[in-house]
Amino acid sequence: MQRLHRSLLLAARSSPLARHRPPLPVPLHPLFPLHRPPPPRTLPFSTAALPTPPPRDGAPTAQPTADALASLEAAERQESSGDHQKALDLALKALGPLQQAHGGWSLPVARALRLAGAATCRLGSLADSLDSLEAAAEIVDPLQGGGAEAATVAAAVHDQLARTKTAIGRRWEAVASFQRALELKCRFLGAGSAELGDAYRDAAEAYAGVLCFDKALPLCLKALEIAEKRSGEGSAEAAKVRRVLVVAYTGLGRNEEALEQNELVRMEYERLGLDAELSLIEIDGASLRILLGRTEDAMNELKKVMKRANKESEERALAFVAMAKILCSEERSSDSRRCLEIARETLDAKRSVNTERVAGAYTEISMLYESMNEFEMSLCLMKKTLAFLEGASGMQHIQGSISARMGFLLLLTKRIDESVPFLEKAIEKLKNCFGPMHFGLGFAYKHLGEAYIEMGQPESSIKFFGLASDIINAAFGPKHEDSIEILQCTANAYGLMGSYKNAMDFQQRVIDAYESCGPGSDYEIREAHRLLEQIRKKAEGSPSAVFPANTLPVLPEN
Repeated sequence: MQRLHRSLLLAARSSPLARHRPPLPVPLHPLFPLHRPPPPRTLPFSTAALPTPPPRDGAPTAQPTADALASLEAAERQESSGDHQKALDLALKALGPLQQAHGGWSLPVARALRLAGAATCRLGSLADSLDSLEAAAEIVDPLQGGGAEAATVAAAVHDQLARTKTAIGRRWEAVASFQRALELKCRFLGAGSAELGDAYRDAAEAYAGVLCFDKALPLCLKALEIAEKRSGEGSAEAAKVRRVLVVAYTGLGRNEEALEQNELVRMEYERLGLDAELSLIEIDGASLRILLGRTEDAMNELKKVMKRANKESEERALAFVAMAKILCSEERSSDSRRCLEIARETLDAKRSVNTERVAGAYTEISMLYESMNEFEMSLCLMKKTLAFLEGASGMQHIQGSISARMGFLLLLTKRIDESVPFLEKAIEKLKNCFGPMHFGLGFAYKHLGEAYIEMGQPESSIKFFGLASDIINAAFGPKHEDSIEILQCTANAYGLMGSYKNAMDFQQRVIDAYESCGPGSDYEIREAHRLLEQIRKKAEGSPSAVFPANTLPVLPEN
């Protein structure tokens, strides 16, 4: 595959015009400030440097050659037709002459870089794609005063940058790029255009994907408004938006509203005769009914799916997983296991085109086995799911969640050395996918701290408990049991280090936290006081001190 050469990007981005760039515009959405790109850097390619001709009075040295512009337009046509290798070749052919003609700081150069970035993304070279698109973004952002053309190019750049970041596992950063693309499209697209509706839906999906459901909801409602005005309330276009709306309402705990939207989608798919999609939406509806406590209705819905679906179909397997969840909640473990076995047999035998759906099913199955205390089966399925996801694009959020759960189960079953790599991998992926304050990241830090205590490294554990405390406190508040437990873990770690003053300070914070919870915490308060007394005795050198502080005293044999 032909690649962007190393120095061309540096030359394109190092024009003397760059020294006189206006400041980057402030984005319209306050949650995500526009990322200021780093200084120009080279890409990992190997051809010789392309010199940058000196500009005259800060203006381009020449007009782009007709051949270069023709190559650029041909590349755009090849992109539309789906021939990404040809699009890449033509974009690279145009890039050098365009850079020479405009000194690098121009919309045609940005268009060429966007095309190269989009093509390399679709051809699987995500690192090259990211470098190319970040270069394009650095060029277009200062050119926002250029009217509709500049906004159009910039929107295309940020839209593709968002998709590449999603594919590479940087979902949190991708949200800002989707939001930026939406803001730019609002400048030049008609208020009711289909493309603008798609942009609202893309941004809503991005927010929902990082669990910011409150941000997703208004964007999704706007997308639905546009879809209904264009195609009607019962259209396939509106149904596509409603599926995102179901996710947003569910994430916000508004399950009745989610079920209402789910039913509207179900009616549309039934009208269109889309049996596979209908089965999936009915399984989603059953899951919502489970959340609402309507297990009998959910069971009836799943039986309808099983009756309609092919015996070896993926939809039928997913219905069995949902049914197993109901049976498990009713403590019918043997029936639940049988449903899981049937689902696994089907999923194991079938090669799915939807990687995320199957990975989600295996994850659900493993969690159900865990809830039945079958930890080895759960771990086996999680390992299998990670192997299934290896090399899959855009699946890092699932990989991170599974790695975190595996790390916890290995810690729980005292396989400490095995747990640490999974927890470290989980932290990296969860941070990229959900941002630095995601509650799952907080629990991964906590478990990693506990692992270091088990390995006799309490000094290392202190750092991770501190990171965990910041996240869990922000997510659930200081009175939450997990927030208090992290304080207790920190007190224990300081005690193991012999830092008794710090240990007593944190133990007192545990007492204060329980006392703030009210009269229902009497037992916890008494236990926290007992532990404080044990730390104090240890600090005084008392041989009768029970240590570590959270262990119970050992009774004498006689």
